[in-house]
Amino acid sequence: MSLGRIFKSDDFPVLKRLVSENFRRFAPQYALAMALMAIVAGTTGLSAWLMKDLINKVFVDRDPWYMWVICGSVVAIYTLKGVASYGQEVLLSRIGNNIVAMMQRRIFDRIIRQDLAFFQRNASSDLITRLTQNAQAASSALNLLATSLGRDLFTVLSLLVVMITQDPLLTGIALIGMPLLFVVVGRLLKQVRKLFTSEVRSLASIIATMQETIHGIRIIKAFRLEDAMRTRMDESVSAVERLSNRMVKAQAATNPLIDALGGIAVASVVFYGGWRVIYTGATPGEFFAFITALLMATDPARRLARLHLSLAASAVGVRMLYDLMDAEPAVKDRPDAVPLDVPQGEIRFAGVTFGYDPEAPVLQDIDLTAEAGRTTALVGLSGSGKSTVFNLVMRFWTPQQGRVEIDGTDLSGVIADTLYDHVALVSQDVFLFDGTIAENILRGRPGATEDEMIAAAKAASAHDFILKLPNGYATNVGEFGGQLSGGQRQRISIARAFLKNAPILLLDEPTSALDAESDAAIQEALKELMKGRTTLIIAHRLATVASADRIYVMDQGRVAETGTHDALVRKGGVYARLHQLQFAGSE
Repeated sequence: MSLGRIFKSDDFPVLKRLVSENFRRFAPQYALAMALMAIVAGTTGLSAWLMKDLINKVFVDRDPWYMWVICGSVVAIYTLKGVASYGQEVLLSRIGNNIVAMMQRRIFDRIIRQDLAFFQRNASSDLITRLTQNAQAASSALNLLATSLGRDLFTVLSLLVVMITQDPLLTGIALIGMPLLFVVVGRLLKQVRKLFTSEVRSLASIIATMQETIHGIRIIKAFRLEDAMRTRMDESVSAVERLSNRMVKAQAATNPLIDALGGIAVASVVFYGGWRVIYTGATPGEFFAFITALLMATDPARRLARLHLSLAASAVGVRMLYDLMDAEPAVKDRPDAVPLDVPQGEIRFAGVTFGYDPEAPVLQDIDLTAEAGRTTALVGLSGSGKSTVFNLVMRFWTPQQGRVEIDGTDLSGVIADTLYDHVALVSQDVFLFDGTIAENILRGRPGATEDEMIAAAKAASAHDFILKLPNGYATNVGEFGGQLSGGQRQRISIARAFLKNAPILLLDEPTSALDAESDAAIQEALKELMKGRTTLIIAHRLATVASADRIYVMDQGRVAETGTHDALVRKGGVYARLHQLQFAGSE
């Protein structure tokens, strides 16, 4: 049975791609490793060959000179074998670690280039699994090929040479069961692929449960969900355990067959070899050299027989890795994209229709303008499309119809990075990186001086509380800013926007997590920051946007009203009703 029939049709292309991308890169190292493995194989064959002279010259002829020669040869052979084994193992480990690191960098680079739709389609646990398990699968596949071809195959071939030179007929008898072994291995491959794919998914489930436990520990404690999470984790762990056991069972299924065929081969060889020594006068040295080579070939032959199963499992992981690495973002720069120039900063939506699901539009035929250097507010009930407007300005998504422009330039035709350079975003969902407060503020403008950073913190009304912390600006914020309060996190986020000093500001409920005193201080700071800049602000509290130059009232994905605060209140429409409800609730 050919390898082409044993492997699944799409195993070869993905493994060929993996080899072509990496073997050439590491060709010198692999060549040296192969040479060392050839030495290991050669010394193994030579040690079997010595059995002939050991038996005939030492034990039969009792020649003391040959005894010294053979003993010295054995010491030299095994010393050389040990040095070569050490060298090839260290080389392959270094190559494998390099490949894992390189693949992880490529995977992360591909992930971070994706659009928001990609992250909505793919669970974080699945992406983490691919970054870890699948990158390791690539290294495992290459090392399997290298060790199987360079060590096991060379060893089997060197021992076959010894066997054939001693007795070709005995060699044929020893190999008579090989076709049956290939048939059994071919039938196991489909099961191994299916099990490995399920195992990867179950591992992702474990990671997902752990992530939810860490991020949702307050809710878990408050609602006493510990037992439910334990049950969920137990189910995921048990699933991996069952699949791993089935995987081992499937991969080990060849062992009884190999041992049985090996036993039959050895028994046949012993019978025929003994008959030749007894009845035809053949020397016992030839027979023992043959039987030694046959026994020494058992382990590498076993590994070669299982190579198909191991490679098939690795191919599943490599295929999943390449599926991710080949994924192209739906929103990306066009080939003719140009840098964005922002001389003024006017934002304009012209007939924009957009839906995350094209069949269910979130925005419908929107026309709005955020004038350069002025403050424009978006208000309305939750789900009216306000945040979607921000997403389109940042070009996280592209509209199905219409144009989003900055100073007359359609954002679909600009280089995204140059757009982000001109926009500062402060979201109500504050995100802080694991690190110090200073590091988080400096994310706004890497390379800014310490004085500039402190000035930004003061402007955001964050400097005073930072100095009260044990390590000041060097205080670690913890994972997702968990060491700080919500208001403190928000003020650091605002300081980050101050430091960026972009001509366009997107403020999504920037004071939503602040107390009354901090809110008043931030409002004054924001007024100073917004001078001369185009500001688009989302607010549910109408008092926050009362001083805006223009207010757009969003309702079910459309612009229901537009005007100033006073004009909209006098109009008695949607805005006036929202205003009345908020102030009635306040009273």
